[in-house]
Amino acid sequence: MNFKIVKKISKFVSVFFLSTFLLFGCQPTENNASLQRIIERGYIKVGTIYGLTSYYLEAEDAAGFEYELVKNYADSLGVELKVVPSYSLEELFDKLDSGQVDILAAGLAVTEKRRQKYNFSPSYDDISQKLVFKQGGIRPRDIEDLTGNLLIMAHSSHEENLIQLKNSHRDLTWQISDEFDSEELLLKVLSEEIDYTIIDSNTLAVNRRYYPEISIGFTIKKPQPLAWAVRKNNDQSIYASLVEFFGKVHHDGTLLALNDKYYGHVEEFNYVDTRMFIKAVEGKLPQYQPLFLKYSQEIDWRLLAAISYQESHWEPHARSYTGVRGMMMLTLPTAKQMGIKSRLDAEQSIRGGAKYFKQMIDRMPDRVPFPDRLWFALASYNIGLGHLNDARKITEKQGGDPDRWVEVKDRLPLLKQKKYYKPTRYGYARGDEAVNYVENIRRYYDTLTWMDNKSRENVLPQPLETEAIAIIE
Repeated sequence: MNFKIVKKISKFVSVFFLSTFLLFGCQPTENNASLQRIIERGYIKVGTIYGLTSYYLEAEDAAGFEYELVKNYADSLGVELKVVPSYSLEELFDKLDSGQVDILAAGLAVTEKRRQKYNFSPSYDDISQKLVFKQGGIRPRDIEDLTGNLLIMAHSSHEENLIQLKNSHRDLTWQISDEFDSEELLLKVLSEEIDYTIIDSNTLAVNRRYYPEISIGFTIKKPQPLAWAVRKNNDQSIYASLVEFFGKVHHDGTLLALNDKYYGHVEEFNYVDTRMFIKAVEGKLPQYQPLFLKYSQEIDWRLLAAISYQESHWEPHARSYTGVRGMMMLTLPTAKQMGIKSRLDAEQSIRGGAKYFKQMIDRMPDRVPFPDRLWFALASYNIGLGHLNDARKITEKQGGDPDRWVEVKDRLPLLKQKKYYKPTRYGYARGDEAVNYVENIRRYYDTLTWMDNKSRENVLPQPLETEAIAIIE
């Protein structure tokens, strides 16, 4: 799965200038009403879909790739963002058609059928459609291997693709449902209520951290662009503003940083490691969770626990060949500096590790935003602040942003190459290991956060409602 931003913004620039010319040079004033109305009323209404890649609610605020990106767009217009979420794709498009929302920002694949009815913004990513099944079953490698029931979301790009495939695969059958989102369909596969479903590659990458038993059969559709949808009408002002906005966030690094925040650390999936971590959360963590909570200070205790798992797999007597020891794998000098007498005492080690990590966070420049300063602090915990700053200087010299993790992590591995580390203050370092270290902890942190939230919600999946299913033959 490639989560790199699609580098196709430039071809839309001419469209933007043409739209601007038509808007201000040739069109009557009333044709500017749509964007002008948004500016005058002071808010924009955006339709989206509930889900981990689009929009979801955390304890204190909303989150999701689409949410953060469209919040940037609203800010660029100087208006308030009003999110209108839906559970159904059909409902989502109905809201756009009826004018209940101004645009759709919901991870929508640009298909030929949709393009006939809607205008789409510049693409900001590519996704492919994956047919998935439960680990341990017989892997289907192509359509002819499908022997069980296939259930997908109604009105999705998956349904549109299957309709096209049926022209060349007449025996292909599937079921559609309005009742379940992508995550719920994955749960149906895991509970063996259905044999297969289809899911977008970016959504799958996020969910496999929580459901490692989900396996990929084959790619059922080659990459398609993702974009925001707007109504087709004579007014082009909203579309023109989207072209301008995506050109800006592409060039200033906003899109790159946001992509890394949600997808950069999930590109690689390790089934065994993910299963071991989930097992450890269920078996080992309860013994030490009170200590992580006690000494977390302003740090999320789940991040502290993720660091400890990366360091020692929550083994109080863990030892490395480099001489670091304990739950937080502290060096002897660091332990003394943090006032720790025994690195093998779990409570002392967690207290010392939390204190040291907090110091790393506090030493980051104030201009470094969250969550980047957390990832920088993690890299410092692993490789040392001096080597991190060397990599940041290299980043700046190469024209990158030294305050963004997504930029610096590409330069950290350069510290193993003589031509790059020779001019630096601290010299050679295994920068690639620091990158892997940070990305592993981010994956553990995400998984632990999700499991913790689920345990507190105590929500069980609902049974399959057969009356909501239509069979396509």
